[in-house]
Amino acid sequence: MKLLQSLFLAAFVALAGSAIAQTTPKDTVNADKEQIKKDKEQIKADRKAGNKDAVKADKEKLKSDKAKAKADRKAAKAQKKEAKKEGSTATTTTTK
Repeated sequence: MKLLQSLFLAAFVALAGSAIAQTTPKDTVNADKEQIKKDKEQIKADRKAGNKDAVKADKEKLKSDKAKAKADRKAAKAQKKEAKKEGSTATTTTTK
């Protein structure tokens, strides 16, 4: 069962990775939020089943997903700020 879960997770990450690479930063942030929710649900399920090793692994995954989400939020914010800056620069240069 554990091997099946590992294979499923590997396939999911491979497919999701390529899909996320083609999305906007806002979509990436939303996808990260969904992944964090799923991780929390998995931790609850593993706790209920009494699987301490899986809980520990899930907590590590949750921690890395939260770090990724934070980095993606920061990148989205920087991109939005850059787009806003480009928009205001364009209007400034046309008025001079």
